[in-house]
Amino acid sequence: MKIPLVEYFSYPFVWYLLIVGVLVSLCAALFGVVLILKRFSFIGDGLSHVAFGATAIATALSFTDNLFLVLPITVLCAVLLLKTGQHTRIKGDAAVAVVSVGALALGYLILSLNPSSSANVAGDVCDSLFGSFAILVLTPFDVWVCVILSLVVIGLFILLYHKIFAVTFDEDFARAIGVRASLYNLFLAVITAVIIVLAMNLVGSLLISALIVFPALSAMFLFRSFKKVVLCSAILSVICAVIGIFGSLMLATPIGPTIVVVDMLCFGLCFLTGKLLKK
Repeated sequence: MKIPLVEYFSYPFVWYLLIVGVLVSLCAALFGVVLILKRFSFIGDGLSHVAFGATAIATALSFTDNLFLVLPITVLCAVLLLKTGQHTRIKGDAAVAVVSVGALALGYLILSLNPSSSANVAGDVCDSLFGSFAILVLTPFDVWVCVILSLVVIGLFILLYHKIFAVTFDEDFARAIGVRASLYNLFLAVITAVIIVLAMNLVGSLLISALIVFPALSAMFLFRSFKKVVLCSAILSVICAVIGIFGSLMLATPIGPTIVVVDMLCFGLCFLTGKLLKK
């Protein structure tokens, strides 16, 4: 028997899921615009695989809360990826390829060797890559951690908006007016790592890039102003997250892939709308 849509609001886990889904999607959309314009989206892809490897390590070490190990490892790798991609022979996409493949292989190997998870290694890997059903049993502590980290990310974006704007479009000009562009690039990489860790349970490590890329690209088809693109990206991301969450609950489908499919449909609609507006 299907539950009427209104009745879902009477369940605490639905409210927890909505709060986490909306906040994570909002953070990903805000910084997704900057990552795409700076051609840093490769960092998000690489870090999503690092988060998978870090989760496998935390599982093997029987951490009660993976966040306290996964977050520091992902942030550290964000810094290393940025430095490696800028200052050595291993540039951008090559650095990501090395990190991505290595992290995936290491994570799967650790899970397969871990006695506690080897019996269901396929299920553990699937949960980590495509989103865990644990998102349906979020605790108040999980929600508060997500709320606090998300508010910090959103607050920093608003507080540093003008400097982020300057560094995004012209690093030389930003340096000329006294902005430390390298420091803001580092800040961007660290914030991206935080967003990816927050989104792990929601959509899984393989689908995190969708939350970063699709809303931003969709907004770019409709607007040209940076501020309008950021606002549109945030609104579209939140709407897609809410539709995806309720769609998954009503259709009994995995939450992460459902949200991503909704983002894809929105992307296609915005692409067609953008084409029509140009005519």
